[in-house]
Amino acid sequence: MLIRRAIKSDFHSIWNIFKVVIEPGDTYVFDSNTSRDDAFLYWFGAGVLSYVAEEEGQIIGMYKLVANQRDRGSHVANASFMVDPTCHGRGIGRAMGLHCLQEAKNLGYLAIQFNFVVSTNYAAIALWQKLGFSIVGTLPKAFNHKTLGYVDAYVMYRLLDGECKPEDRFEQIR
Repeated sequence: MLIRRAIKSDFHSIWNIFKVVIEPGDTYVFDSNTSRDDAFLYWFGAGVLSYVAEEEGQIIGMYKLVANQRDRGSHVANASFMVDPTCHGRGIGRAMGLHCLQEAKNLGYLAIQFNFVVSTNYAAIALWQKLGFSIVGTLPKAFNHKTLGYVDAYVMYRLLDGECKPEDRFEQIR
């Protein structure tokens, strides 16, 4: 697997994954009718650094990294991840998460904050906790889940001080 900076010509593949991930209405706030233009701005708008996970030339996941806030809050990053559902269970999310932690630290961020992790997205919560994130807040009934109705969302946070353990370092596999 190769994780690299996304380029605009990757957007066709990003768009295809984006549509499939948001369609169930169970993990992201996007409506299934989100336009291609809105999705493009989400991944390639001003101040956004996007990355793709690629295997044998095919994009199988992506993440974006931005400052969580402007000015006096810009030392904390925010990130968003999507993996092609046909590739779940293969460690792609973990690899992108580790890559993101390294990139954020390299860019000078002191922490990463996820503002809105849906409480029923158990796989994501477990992954982020394994990568050192803590739930620091609960937003009661903040997400309108397509099948479950209103469910909580979590704010998750991780400082980037200190070294990752060797087993937690991302290594490109080519």
